Amino acid sequence: MSETSAPSEKAEFNRLWWHSRRGMLELDNLLIPFVEQAYRDLNAEDQARYRKLLTCEDNDMFEWFMQRSRPEDPDLQRMVGIILKRVQPD
Repeated sequence: MSETSAPSEKAEFNRLWWHSRRGMLELDNLLIPFVEQAYRDLNAEDQARYRKLLTCEDNDMFEWFMQRSRPEDPDLQRMVGIILKRVQPD
């Protein structure tokens, strides 16, 4: 059973990696390292929040990560905060 789950997990991760690649340098510089280095360590709820974040428009995400605005959705607020804290530690 683990033989089938490992390729499935790899395929899911690869899909997330490609969806994290936005084509906007500022977003790519945040999201690609995050998915590569931190996504697997997130709990299931935060992983779901990250996948939800990837459904958002690039312009919205850019505004959130540049801290020009905040997402209205609390799940998205949490994920933006997690990613920003990773690149802007206290």
